[in-house]
Amino acid sequence: NRKKLMKQLPNLQKKRFYIPEEDRWVTLRVSAAGLRTINKLGIQTVAQELGI
Repeated sequence: NRKKLMKQLPNLQKKRFYIPEEDRWVTLRVSAAGLRTINKLGIQTVAQELGI
């Protein structure tokens, strides 16, 4: 019997992305699943959805 509960945290990574439309770098803390989403859709699309 486990007496202590383990805290499960998301797999966060610090990653820099280049946005060519704005000609700047953006540093984001994204999860591994979020990183796959950005690779699939593109940083510009994800940034517009988030309102960045």
